[in-house]
Amino acid sequence: MIVQIYEIQTPREAAAMAALGVDHIGSVLTAADDWKQPQLWQTIREVAAAGAKSSLISLFDDMDAISAALDYYQPDMIHFCHTVLDALEGWEPWCGRLMSMQATVKQRFPQIAVIRSIPVPPPGMGRDFPVLELARHFEPLSDFFLTDTLLLENNAVQHQPENGYVGITGSICDWDTAAHLVAQSAIPVIAAGGLSPDNVGDAVKAIRPAGVDSCTQTNARDASGRPIRFCKDPEKVARFVTEARKAAAQFGV
Repeated sequence: MIVQIYEIQTPREAAAMAALGVDHIGSVLTAADDWKQPQLWQTIREVAAAGAKSSLISLFDDMDAISAALDYYQPDMIHFCHTVLDALEGWEPWCGRLMSMQATVKQRFPQIAVIRSIPVPPPGMGRDFPVLELARHFEPLSDFFLTDTLLLENNAVQHQPENGYVGITGSICDWDTAAHLVAQSAIPVIAAGGLSPDNVGDAVKAIRPAGVDSCTQTNARDASGRPIRFCKDPEKVARFVTEARKAAAQFGV
């Protein structure tokens, strides 16, 4: 059972996550004009030294900037997390351009694995969206899928926490759809979307994924109880790792 944790931006926190048993430690680049960050470079080196795997999300689509960042950081994985299904011209043309980006990564950086987020609507709404068809398009150029929650309003894609990208909603997705994707997929599927120490065991039982991912629900909280981005709660992460591994052993995943 792979345990993946985002968003880790400092070497100290990366070392702490690895010590807690996290397998994939993810970091985020937020802007194409600010991709070169020495502290983040040190973070990825710390992940490697600890024997874990590093993953890097870019919240921009400039392929030259992405290539430069991959050359500089040399992470183990690049994670693409576009919403896809909100494309004005339809998801299939946009999907084709995103696949071209992944093909470029595969050609230029064959040593770097590709994670592709597959947007999954909230519970009870998965059948209304072409989730499985979308995954079939991306599968040939992906090494991992990650199922993450796509926020909807009146059955239409709404503004996400990061516009144009799926993730950090703190809300669960349709686990039935995620389980169907696991059954269909020829590549490992990591379950994400609102997973916490309290529900990760149920998610493993329902979805039977190759791994589980957490960001918002393992973050530290401010005085008002709101999650603090880029700041983990080590106790929550430790419980998340324990509960995920316990469920994996119990259900033979």
